[in-house]
Amino acid sequence: MGFKYLLVVMSLWACSASMACKAPSDGLMRVRLKRRNLDIKSLSSARIKEVVSKNHLEADGVYLKNYLDAQYFGEIGIGSPPQSFKVVFDTGSSNLWVPSSKCIMSIGCIIHSKYRSKLSSTYKKIGTPCKIPIGRGAIYGFFSQDYVKIGDMIIRDQEFAEITKEGSLEFLAMHFDGILGLGFQNFSVGEVTPVWYNMIEQGHTGQKIFSLWLNQDPMAKIGGEIVFGGIDWKHFRGDHTYVPISRKGYWQIELDDIRLAKDSSGLCEGGCSAIIDSGKSLIAGPTSIVAQINHAIGAEGYVSFECKNIVHTYGDTIWKFVTSGIRPEIVCVDLGLCSRNGSHSPTKNEFIETVVDNEAWGETGTRESPFCTFCDMIVLWIQVQLKQRNAKEKILKHVDELCEKLPNPIGQSFIDCNSISTMPPITFMIGNKAFPLSPQQYVLKVEEGCSTVCYGGFVALDVHPPQGPLWVLGDLFLGAYHTVFDYGNLRIGFAEAV
Repeated sequence: MGFKYLLVVMSLWACSASMACKAPSDGLMRVRLKRRNLDIKSLSSARIKEVVSKNHLEADGVYLKNYLDAQYFGEIGIGSPPQSFKVVFDTGSSNLWVPSSKCIMSIGCIIHSKYRSKLSSTYKKIGTPCKIPIGRGAIYGFFSQDYVKIGDMIIRDQEFAEITKEGSLEFLAMHFDGILGLGFQNFSVGEVTPVWYNMIEQGHTGQKIFSLWLNQDPMAKIGGEIVFGGIDWKHFRGDHTYVPISRKGYWQIELDDIRLAKDSSGLCEGGCSAIIDSGKSLIAGPTSIVAQINHAIGAEGYVSFECKNIVHTYGDTIWKFVTSGIRPEIVCVDLGLCSRNGSHSPTKNEFIETVVDNEAWGETGTRESPFCTFCDMIVLWIQVQLKQRNAKEKILKHVDELCEKLPNPIGQSFIDCNSISTMPPITFMIGNKAFPLSPQQYVLKVEEGCSTVCYGGFVALDVHPPQGPLWVLGDLFLGAYHTVFDYGNLRIGFAEAV
């Protein structure tokens, strides 16, 4: 009896001490995640961009970002015997990549674990070169094939990228070794089959789903958990609200509205989209709405003299145009601030820059000035205020105040830590259901020396139609809501996390 008890204790200890443990009865594979605390440098450097390619049928945007604000990562093994790597499980990308032992001339590779093909008995050479965009640059390498170990699960013959050159400074600053993409194959560089596709194909998961829980307690030993093949009922309460994937290629859904306290932001009347991204900590959205949020929560450190100048110069005229029934999309054209009539189409290597990068694309692919973007925002703000039946003087004053809250191109919004309890909730309407974020959930507290600095968790991302308006819901949102990624039914589900 004592020997059997000892065996049980040893088995339980081995399971809890490992990176992930597969429960023998439920057929689920659990991967425990670790969490790192963000610092000011990481937050200030976090950026998101959108690459656009056009063909004669439609524009397909490719979502680009850096990973400097990524908080959650887990451990995997590549090769036989497994070589250990810390990776971000990223629903916003599709490739698996890690540094290669052949990366000898890049500083970033020195400080990260490197894959050594000579030490693996299951390695197969492919050798096809690849370039993976990351942030404002790219990393370079070649494709290889080997076994990948995730928890107790071994995925055979998985193609992945060995990185040999980091052409991006973001790679040097990463606190992990690589990325394991959980996105769709059609946006995988080189059309490589993603790891989780092979999990399904090789029979490792009972259902074509994976679920994500992120622990918001910074003091907890377990940072979160990904469950492949099912759901862990301990991590949420109530039922999941499911909504369909709106754009195959990303875990992207439609938003009904974004509300500040109880008021609609007014942006999603024509439709909004959101990418659900576990590789980002922050929440990104259109500058016009981020400015409204900053105003509502009292964010400081944001001043745009260009925006205020447009209000002072054209405010009365914009008011007259909007109230006289002129279509909002041509108001700024009539003022000469927008063109919207160019013929140039951006190439695959050109970018839609956010307002904080001082330029944007027009709907027809024309490079627009920031004055056009500011004017469009002012028109939207006036429309929202008119629906609340406010007087002209009050509306223009409010718009002027919103200009003061426009995102700073090189930093985040400072929040008074003592005012968090009085800030309003920010609510995302999804599938006709409200998903509110409390100020405790959308404000980031960062320890700086002997003091605590509070930041707003919202950053600017301006993407024009047909791809936008676009939001990116990162870990601040995913920490509040347990999320199910249902590949079998092409849908995503959200429930309150516990």
